[in-house]
Amino acid sequence: MTQLNTKLVHGVPVTDNATGAVNPPIYNSSTYAFESVGSMPRWDYARSGNPTRDFLERQIAQLEHGVRGFAFASGLAAIHAVLSIFAPGERIVVGSNIYGGTYSLFNEHFNRWGLVSYPVDTQDLRELEHAIGGHGEQAPAKAVYFETLTNPLLQVNDVHAIAEIAHKYGAIVIVDNTFATPYLFRPLEHGADVVVESATKFIGGHGTTLGGVIVEGGNFNWAEVPGKFPTLTEPDPSYHGLNFYEALGGAAFVTRVRAILLRDTGATLSPFAAFLLLQGTETLSLRVERHVQNALKVIDYLKTVPEVESISHPSIEGRKDNELYKKYFPNGGGSIFTFDIKGGKDAARVFIDNLHLFSLLANVADAKSLVIHPASTTHSQETLEELEDQGIHQGTIRLSIGLENIDDIIEDLESGFKALRESGLAK
Repeated sequence: MTQLNTKLVHGVPVTDNATGAVNPPIYNSSTYAFESVGSMPRWDYARSGNPTRDFLERQIAQLEHGVRGFAFASGLAAIHAVLSIFAPGERIVVGSNIYGGTYSLFNEHFNRWGLVSYPVDTQDLRELEHAIGGHGEQAPAKAVYFETLTNPLLQVNDVHAIAEIAHKYGAIVIVDNTFATPYLFRPLEHGADVVVESATKFIGGHGTTLGGVIVEGGNFNWAEVPGKFPTLTEPDPSYHGLNFYEALGGAAFVTRVRAILLRDTGATLSPFAAFLLLQGTETLSLRVERHVQNALKVIDYLKTVPEVESISHPSIEGRKDNELYKKYFPNGGGSIFTFDIKGGKDAARVFIDNLHLFSLLANVADAKSLVIHPASTTHSQETLEELEDQGIHQGTIRLSIGLENIDDIIEDLESGFKALRESGLAK
């Protein structure tokens, strides 16, 4: 059996040209010719499909062990498409510790549209089941949405256990696997139904290209409860009355996304971006291995620094999700994590301002090491109370550990702590 890192390098075979090229071509065309009046070509308009993008979609589906993948112009565009199968008034249980941008999408955009998002601590399985089941107080939820490794505190969710609870009530399981990547963890193998990732992060890997992907597992019975998922199990009047699940089975969800959502919203990934992301998949295993190795060495260093109050990473012995981490991530996981610094926001500012190797920017999973202050940037749309509930404080700093020499990374961190000590703010 071909191993995953071999699949990463070789990707999906190029069989659509006579040139002998081993890399997928960039089909930079907005439209494609029909053979004749009444014919229906494989490609017609690039908003809904493109051959270069198709290579990426098939590669991601292969890596996640799903039946079909689909790519979007960004990670949030992918999440938006996933949520658009639901109708106003329907309820989705959402992990309370998800990425701030996703939080806003749920609580601002979709709540105004009428979709009800119910935040819950997904590590508390009793609370989760109560939220999903409704228990007579309200109808069962249609879905549960959470992250494999949460952003930014890197909490590990028990995908298998959550999936069992959700399926008990006929809810689908949607998992954001951005921080884990299919190289380290594949949620579909543990009961998830749909995987979403920001391809901007590890898949691209170099901070050059926006993109998002979704992959369908193909095992969920959308028709088990009549009328529960009408967008997939009832004739669609906007698409010639097609019943997507009846016609397409395990690929119904992503096919509807392509046929309807991309047609109507246009959040299309460009062919050049798809090509760049495909290039990124070839080195994914090598990069992720180095990211993880460096991150664990940084954590060991931070444990020795007196100005560090706490470190939020599941490898820390005694943390409640440490056993889950060992179970799901035998090869390690999480090069993006936070630590709390003494002295609050002012101390965090001095520390960050005196880093030189680390770039201060709102991205993660770059080949370069990155740093940010979540409370004032990535999660600034949340209230102080919401931030505290999530464990994000004024002294919380998020690191994304890159591929540089580990000695250089630690030397740069030491320069930040040296400046902090000299400032006298680390109290």
